[in-house]
Amino acid sequence: MSRTVSSWILSSARSSITLQGKGRWYSICIPNRNKIKWKLVFSKTCPYPAGSCSLDRTVSFPKAFRHTSTEEEHFSFQLSPAQINDILRAGELSHRTLDLNGKNANSVLRFESNQLASNSPIEDRRSAATCLQTAGMMFGVFDGHAGAACAQAVSERLLHYIAVSLLPRQSLEEIELAVEAMKPVRPILQWHRHPNDVEYQEIASQYFENLRVYWQHLLDLDTEPGFSLEEAMICAFKRLDSDISLEVQAPQENELMRNIALQVAFSGATACVAHVDGVHLHVANTGDCRAVLGVREEDGTWSTLPLTRDHNAYDEFEIRRLKREHPRSEEKTLFVNDRLLGILMPSRAFGDVQLKWSKELQHSILENSCDVEALNIYQYVPPNYHTPPYLTAEPEVTYHKLRGKDKFLVIASDGLWEMLSNEKVVKLVAGHLTELNMQKPPLTFKKPVNLGYMHNLLLQRKSKGLASLDQNIATHLIRHAIGSNEYGEVDPEKLAAMLTLPEDLARMYRDDITVTVVYFNSETIEDYYRTH
Repeated sequence: MSRTVSSWILSSARSSITLQGKGRWYSICIPNRNKIKWKLVFSKTCPYPAGSCSLDRTVSFPKAFRHTSTEEEHFSFQLSPAQINDILRAGELSHRTLDLNGKNANSVLRFESNQLASNSPIEDRRSAATCLQTAGMMFGVFDGHAGAACAQAVSERLLHYIAVSLLPRQSLEEIELAVEAMKPVRPILQWHRHPNDVEYQEIASQYFENLRVYWQHLLDLDTEPGFSLEEAMICAFKRLDSDISLEVQAPQENELMRNIALQVAFSGATACVAHVDGVHLHVANTGDCRAVLGVREEDGTWSTLPLTRDHNAYDEFEIRRLKREHPRSEEKTLFVNDRLLGILMPSRAFGDVQLKWSKELQHSILENSCDVEALNIYQYVPPNYHTPPYLTAEPEVTYHKLRGKDKFLVIASDGLWEMLSNEKVVKLVAGHLTELNMQKPPLTFKKPVNLGYMHNLLLQRKSKGLASLDQNIATHLIRHAIGSNEYGEVDPEKLAAMLTLPEDLARMYRDDITVTVVYFNSETIEDYYRTH
């Protein structure tokens, strides 16, 4: 990045408008599908009083890499290539699925994931798990706002709610009997986590008890639960959001647990979860995370199949839905400046009880709470707040029957999609996949193999740009998202600058980014069609 651009970044940051009160409002210019979209974002510091527990314990950038303020005297964008890679690769996670014989009969071949913070600490979360008592694997990306508390809770709990919804009655009865007898319960999920992925250990017992209430409710139904996968995902999303709302209203003597419940309910999170079982792919989406399928056509070209819609003011279906749910007198105030009630970009989300509860309930809960400012809870009732709820966590569920030509699924928070189009993302993953396949050594060589032959092969690969920098495809996407120039190539200087932006400036140029890429096993999928 040139000195001129670097200087402009700093000068624009130092002259940013600050509103007195409980934080800073930023106008953010983010390139999106070759257009410029301005966002208004509220950011605050997050103090915790003595004796309280910070809810955001994920590892952030080392201070040596990232400036803390634009007011520093010696401000530099310089990073070595090794430092850049250390930052980009810190959150890498990958997993290859194998059965007991060491072979892969699963339709999921492997998945690769990564995330990069803009907020400090990061507000995005992710989950991945294999279902142990039912078939399939699940992958989730969760984009938090107004703090990470809600995204953290949803990432820990939602997959369990979905898995319980899918269990047959007999399995639910066995689990309930084991809990009543205080015997070990057979696990429902096998988690695939990064070492830095954290859990709310302090409140795990309460989360389990509320999950138990949910499965008891399913057992109380007169008939076999028998949810379809779509019904199970919708029911799980709605039930968890309801539990988040009820937990903060319930009497709680433990101050730490009450504080966590408050932070979870008064922050928010969007969610996108994929369930893969053989050739059956279901994607449940609430908000503006996105899932896109990469398809390799018969002629070798690649196409893009979106499996979600962004739930926001740019979506006509969402606008019509909200107009149906509220009086005609509110039509002009439902979306203000392309935000729900002038506040929230997504029109569906977990938590955010400020847009779901009555004014009276909000006042009652916060009045009886401890210092809400210390808990970083933003108290604000928007104008024209007459007929709540305005927000829902109910997801849209898309079903897709996998084909041999469906090669991968990309699930990511909007931090990626604001920087790269669906088509660009699929192109990058496809190119990376081709690159890795070409880098694999051939099983047999034409004899004799000499150094000249190998040298020519390496030169050919180099001339075609086959020296892959990132083994993890999610890292590859993040690198391109924040470092690409106008020609679609990674500019090392721009990349270094974007990674060293100080905490009070980074959010003006990029959001938290979380990416999970799921690769499908074409052989397993094609075998299914041969035998059915």
